[in-house]
Amino acid sequence: MFSRVARPSTNVLNQLVKNFSTTQAANRKVAVMGASGGIGQPLSLLVKNSPLVTELSLFDIVHTPGVAADLSHIESPAKVTGYVGADQLADSLKGCEVVVIPAGVPRKPGMTRDDLFNTNASIVAGIAKACAENCPDAVLCIISNPVNSTVPIAAEVYKKAGADPSKIFGVTTLDIVRANTFVAELKGLDPTTVNVPVIGGHAGITIIPLISQATPAVEFPADQLKALTERIQDAGTEVVKAKAGAGSATLSMAYAGARFAFSVIKALNGEEGVVECAYIRSDLTESTYFSTPIVLGPGGVAKNLGMGTLSAYEAGLVEASIPELKSSIKKGEDFVANM
Repeated sequence: MFSRVARPSTNVLNQLVKNFSTTQAANRKVAVMGASGGIGQPLSLLVKNSPLVTELSLFDIVHTPGVAADLSHIESPAKVTGYVGADQLADSLKGCEVVVIPAGVPRKPGMTRDDLFNTNASIVAGIAKACAENCPDAVLCIISNPVNSTVPIAAEVYKKAGADPSKIFGVTTLDIVRANTFVAELKGLDPTTVNVPVIGGHAGITIIPLISQATPAVEFPADQLKALTERIQDAGTEVVKAKAGAGSATLSMAYAGARFAFSVIKALNGEEGVVECAYIRSDLTESTYFSTPIVLGPGGVAKNLGMGTLSAYEAGLVEASIPELKSSIKKGEDFVANM
C-alpha cells in the first residue's frame, strides 16, 4: 500500500510554518493567475510568506496593483509585482517556474461545477495559451473548476501550441485536506497526523477517498463509511450553502493550493520523496486523466504511485466514476477542438 509514503515527511501545518519562518535557498518565480479573487488573495498571501519563493507575479483583470501593493508591505523576501488586464498577461508569466491558476467565477448556491464550464473554460484556455507562449517549461497548477475538464483543456491548448503538457496538474489537494480533517474528527485523532489518499477526479462521485489506505489505519461501519465518503464528495457544496450566496470554498482552497505549490517547488529544488495526489494524464484506468498519489520531481511527475489495493467498496466507486470522468474530459477536449 502506498499510503505510508503518501504523506509528506512532516505534517502540512508544520511545513507551512517552516515555509514561513525559516531561510531556505530559493530562486523561484511563482505566478498566481486570478490573484484578486476569493481564492487568489489568501493564496497569494501564503505564497508571499514562503521563503521558497523569490518573486511573486500577480495577474487578474481587476485590482491586482492594489493587491500587489498590499502584499509588498509584508516583511518577507519575495518581490511582488501586479499585472492587470489582457495586455499585461504575457508579461505576468515571463520567467515563471510555477503558475497557480485559481482564476474564474466561483460556485454559487444551486450551481454545479459543470455550470461553471462555459465561463471558466475560456479563461483557462486563454491563460494556458499565454503560458505555452511565455513560460512553456513552468509547472501549471490548475485550481479553476471544473478541474475534470479544465486540465484537459489546458493540455489540448499546449498541444496546439506545440508545447509539452506533461507539467500540467489539476490540484485536488483540498479533497485530501478535507478527508484528513473529517476522519480525524470522527476518530478523535490529531488531523495533522492523518493521511487519506483521494483518487479519481475533483467533482462529486469522481472524488474517491481511500479510507482503507488511511494512516493511521481506521475502520468504519458500512453506513458510516458511506456517509463519510459522501460528505467528502459534497464538501464543496457544504461550504457554498453555509456561505449563503457569499462565495465558495476560498480559504481552505487557498491553503490546499499553497500546500501543492510548495510541494512542487521543493521537488523543483531537488528534494526527494515529495508526494501529493493530483489529477494528471494517466493510463491507469479507461479515463485518460485520473488523480492518484504521485512523486513529484524536477521534471513534473517522477513516479505515479497508482491506486494501491482497493477495497470492494472503493473499487465500485472507481468504476462508477469513469463514465463521469470520460464525459468531462471529452467536454474539455471538444471545447479546444472547436475554438
